[in-house]
Amino acid sequence: MFSIVYITAGDMEEARSIGRKLVEARLAACANIFPITSVFRWKGKIDESDEFGIIVKTRTDKVKEIENTVKKIHSYEVPCVVSFKLDEGSKEYFKWIKESVEE
Repeated sequence: MFSIVYITAGDMEEARSIGRKLVEARLAACANIFPITSVFRWKGKIDESDEFGIIVKTRTDKVKEIENTVKKIHSYEVPCVVSFKLDEGSKEYFKWIKESVEE
């Protein structure tokens, strides 16, 4: 089974570093990085910030390891690391993810 992991980072450098680390460690087949604006509640205040979203394609059995890795290297006190299981999609693409992520 396959999953997408969504992560946010404070700047492009951190987002690239996280994405590269996950791909190099064979925890992820790919990491897409894109600019976002986030509106959120933090420590009793509503805040707004420019961030970078990271969409990571992986095998579902690697999600917990990705979460643990991100928590170790992320600058945020509570980083966003959430996953979504993929029910359907291109068989060829899923094959590529499987081959790219270490067994």
